[in-house]
Amino acid sequence: MKNVAVIGAGTMGNGIAHTFAQFDYKVQLIDISQASLDRGMATITKNLDRMVAKEKISEEDKARTLGNITTYTSLEEGVEYASLVVEAATENVNLKLKIFQDLDKLCPDDTILATNTSSISITQIAAATSRPDMVIGMHFMNPVPIMKLVEIIKGYNTSQETYNTVAEISKKLNKVPVKVNDYPGFVANRILMPMINEAIETLYNGVAGVQEIDTVMKLGMAHPMGPLQLADFIGLDVCLSILNVMYEGFKNPKYAPCPLLVNMVMAGKLGVKSGEGFYDYSESRKAEKVAAMFS
Repeated sequence: MKNVAVIGAGTMGNGIAHTFAQFDYKVQLIDISQASLDRGMATITKNLDRMVAKEKISEEDKARTLGNITTYTSLEEGVEYASLVVEAATENVNLKLKIFQDLDKLCPDDTILATNTSSISITQIAAATSRPDMVIGMHFMNPVPIMKLVEIIKGYNTSQETYNTVAEISKKLNKVPVKVNDYPGFVANRILMPMINEAIETLYNGVAGVQEIDTVMKLGMAHPMGPLQLADFIGLDVCLSILNVMYEGFKNPKYAPCPLLVNMVMAGKLGVKSGEGFYDYSESRKAEKVAAMFS
């Protein structure tokens, strides 16, 4: 189990690739865009440089990690010898179903197919394949190289053998695997996203401002990051997508996304990645300046 294909070179994908490569797995990083692959590798290099500067790894460790990653724009070539695939594409159910249909055809029969989805049903994804017993959720947290948790989600037909294998791999990455059942949002986002949504509702209703809401949660609840800053960090489009999945899955109004969140996503105000969300990131990636709309 030393050949791991990672699909998607975005924030989560490059972090997952970095982590596997650092622990001496041979990683095939796959994306349809060469530009995305180049950005992903640049991010991995920058993060490794930061680790070298902090003396957490050596220059030799950095070189070995980068040498363990090969990039591909062809899915077929990238997964040809993979023992494990970790899909980290956009949180879109139709896209994921198509990817898993293709993986089922292209991968060796004994390849485990994992998804980093943060909310979409593993059972539904597995049903798109002829190997539902070998499909599993492997939900890493951001930033992947640092965060210890991996939610391991068994679908309805996921075998115990598949679960055991993925849990052991997670431990080899110096992560803590936590078993979770297959319900919308799993555990992390089922608890986190309603909190973020309620913070947005609190702002929307004029109870308090952006910095005031975040300060209350940081100083009063010992959160390292306020919920509005965290939403910006995650991406408001991702937050909206997860809330929509939970709302559709449970049909419970408590998961309905706040109208302010919906409007911000439609306006392209997605947080750090777009340069503006609840905070303005035009001069710094730190949440130091409240966006003009809320100041």
